[in-house]
Order: sequence, then C-alpha cells, then structure tokens
Amino acid sequence: MRMTMYTDYALRVLMYLGAKKDGELSTIQGISDAYGISKNHLMKVTHKLGQLGYVETVRGRGGGVRLAVPPEDINIGTVVRQTEDDFNIVECFSSTANRCVLSPICGLRGALNQALMAYLAVLDQHTLADFIVNKEDLTALLSSREI
Repeated sequence: MRMTMYTDYALRVLMYLGAKKDGELSTIQGISDAYGISKNHLMKVTHKLGQLGYVETVRGRGGGVRLAVPPEDINIGTVVRQTEDDFNIVECFSSTANRCVLSPICGLRGALNQALMAYLAVLDQHTLADFIVNKEDLTALLSSREI
C-alpha cells in the first residue's frame, strides 16, 4: 500500500502547524522551506485542509495559516480518508477499471481488503496530538530548515 504525496503533504502540514504555539500563524513559504516541498503543492493541500475545517487561513499582510481545531480533535484515519483519491490498491478494487480475469474466483482480494481495513483501523486510533508530543524538537528541526 502506498499513501499519495497529497496525503503525505497534508499530514506534514498538520504536524507543522500542530508543533506551533496555539494560534501562531505560519506561511506556506515557511512550510515549503521547512520540508523542501513545492509551495504550489502546499497551497493546494492547505486549501483542501481549510475546506475540511482543519486549518484556518488569515489573508493579508502578516497573514498565514494555523490549526482551526485542537490537535486532539484531528483523527489521522479521517484525514487520510478525506485526502486520498481512492483506496484501489489493486485493479480489482475498482468497479470501473477492473479487467483482471481472476476477479470472479480470486481470494486475494479479500485478504487485501482486510489488510486495507487494518491499516485504516490503526490510523483511526491516532490523533494529530499523538505525533506532536515532542513539539520543541519538531519546531527546532523544522525551523533549522527554513530559509
């Protein structure tokens, strides 16, 4: 199984913002510099996170982005489900693109579906707060990469 870059970036943005002091604004450029990720990609990701209610954007001079909800209220499994296009880890998971001749009799699909459900179940057990307990270390590491 592989997570898309979009979801990876969404989780990184949330971790970056979660490591900041409550209410502190960050810029997309700062996040981009810290992770070495395209600013354009991060703008799209941040826009989506705003639509989903996870981040708040403040326009204008001195503006930026910050968490809109407490880290303990951001479930990682939910974020992954909301940012992934689909979970078609094999062709037969797609109702429109499945052309596998084994589909009618294959038992692998069931095992792969169980694996996918287990993957999501583990993510469902965690919130953003679980991954930012070391805020000082995260902030120091990310700040050292900003230009």
